[in-house]
Amino acid sequence: MNNSDKKGFIFKSYEAKNQSPFEKLFEIFKELITHTSGDFNEAIDWLRSLDKEYKLTDQHYTIDDFVEDLKKKGFVKEEIDANGLGGTKITPKTERAIRQQALKHIFGKIKKSGAGNHKSKSSGLGDEYTGDFKNYQFGDSLDKVSITESLKNAQVNHGIQDFSLSEDDLVVEETIHKSQMSTVLMIDISHSMILYGEDRITPAKKVAMALAELITTRYPKDTLDIIVFGDDAWTIHIKDLPYLQVGPYHTNTVAGLQLAMDLLRRKKNTNKQVFMITDGKPSCLRLPDGQYYKNSNGLDKYIINKCYAMAQQARKLHIPITTFMIAQDPYLMQFISEFTAANQGKAFYTGLKGLGEMIFEDYETNRKKRIRG
Repeated sequence: MNNSDKKGFIFKSYEAKNQSPFEKLFEIFKELITHTSGDFNEAIDWLRSLDKEYKLTDQHYTIDDFVEDLKKKGFVKEEIDANGLGGTKITPKTERAIRQQALKHIFGKIKKSGAGNHKSKSSGLGDEYTGDFKNYQFGDSLDKVSITESLKNAQVNHGIQDFSLSEDDLVVEETIHKSQMSTVLMIDISHSMILYGEDRITPAKKVAMALAELITTRYPKDTLDIIVFGDDAWTIHIKDLPYLQVGPYHTNTVAGLQLAMDLLRRKKNTNKQVFMITDGKPSCLRLPDGQYYKNSNGLDKYIINKCYAMAQQARKLHIPITTFMIAQDPYLMQFISEFTAANQGKAFYTGLKGLGEMIFEDYETNRKKRIRG
């Protein structure tokens, strides 16, 4: 018996993919530039420190060589600001690379597919085949008729010698609708997101970048709006995510929810949802006269009642709110529980670990539902 005829498995030690010195450093650089909120000089300083400690480079390829390659490859460029001061900035090419890395790290390797891939549970005149068949009924689209199954029925019903094909022999392959989804992602940028020695804003940014990359590549007909909220709330563009920072803000959850509702009201499709990442209690409201009402001591009844009202309003609009609570204080968890009940949404009480995977799983679950307005 020849060795070539033998079948089986061959096991060998794992060998990492060959990477050039640039590629190895670029992987680290993308992580650092996210932590520094797009500050190139700070990221390179960190990279030099890591190089000293872990010997990332050698005499043949230095950090300076890496910086030159970044410029040559179009990942960074020299800019002069409004004050006439020069500096090195990352380019849109790097912003995209950061989003792709976030997607890879958080959601795994998800390949691009067709537009509008949100499956509903409704069978009928849809655009994705299920593999199930039903008898043809008047009004069914002829292009949905399964020729193979229909011919098989005709042979069984009439025999091969006296072959004929009647309407009763026809079967149609069932399809499911592909619906679109409009998502608003709310990110808390109040000061508590960097308090107590824990960086909570960077994981939130990574989740937002990964979700943005997922939607724009795999579900291009879906929409994603990103809102940040502190004393006020405002939208940011996907390209702004690497530069996102917290501020000396309180937490105006109501302003974020109001803006989310306004954005979703304008969307034509019926599938809408809000994801909210927060670690603190609502502590701020903007009053009708433009002044701010703030109270950081415990849970202020006036503020949280406004939050409950917004949750109920979203429920009436058939907009579920999923809250990802990254703090574990019992009284805050109780507030989120009551807020979730008012909306009939969902809440996840989690730390930072696994946040991205949880949001991805919830997004994938929600897109299979048909939320009827």
